Amino acid sequence: MNIPSIGLGTFRLKGQQVIDSVRAGLEVGYRHIDTAQIYENEADIGLALADSAVPRRELFITTKIWTGNLAADKLLPSLKDSLRKLRKEQVDMALIHWPAPQDALPVAEYMAALLEAKEQGLTRLIGVSNFTIAHLERAIAAVGAPNIASNQIEIHPFLQNRKVVDFAKSKGIGLTAYMPLAYGKALDEPLIQEIAARHKATAAQVALAWLLQQGFAVIPSSTRRENLQGNLAARALHLPDEDMAAIATLDRNERLANPDFAPAWD
Repeated sequence: MNIPSIGLGTFRLKGQQVIDSVRAGLEVGYRHIDTAQIYENEADIGLALADSAVPRRELFITTKIWTGNLAADKLLPSLKDSLRKLRKEQVDMALIHWPAPQDALPVAEYMAALLEAKEQGLTRLIGVSNFTIAHLERAIAAVGAPNIASNQIEIHPFLQNRKVVDFAKSKGIGLTAYMPLAYGKALDEPLIQEIAARHKATAAQVALAWLLQQGFAVIPSSTRRENLQGNLAARALHLPDEDMAAIATLDRNERLANPDFAPAWD
């Protein structure tokens, strides 16, 4: 199974809120659920998945290794803990959530540990998140580009991350766009609203279709069933070249996820 083009993001969702979101998402057709150790919701997601009638073979579950668990002796035990919480013997993709802060640990160390997790069957695919070109180069040197299924990075109309996108594509590494709606800012953008009106679509569908047509996977988040359904319908929307080009002009390097431990961005 390849990475499904639309997944359900669960950042900032906890407790009953994430349980309800995942349950509704599965009911309307989502099969890719994206979580992370730092979200502190893996156990809640595990509960929602356990209650679902969707067969395991149809699900694609992604989790991410937190920076505190990157050391060679911590990564595998932390992933096993994630699996226990998710109530699964294997995830479909395990990502390094962020490069080690200040590069205190070499990329080769945690990528080798992540590859070991794959070899042990704890995860089917491995990848990275928030990696710069320099970090990608080190990861490729450590485990080879074919072993890196995705780089999950912030991509939306206002931050198009073209240098990293072009580099990853040149190496055959997939890209997953997080915050694809820029925390809702894309929905208020007049250009996107105007394109949406012409296509009788929602602004969210236009923003997501713009990403999907570039070959990215997307992981929008929502707690409302109608939004979950609407986002999923973005797969059926095709934007003509002139709309794609118009949205591309919105790039203003507006980064929303930029914690103090973030790497020096490209």
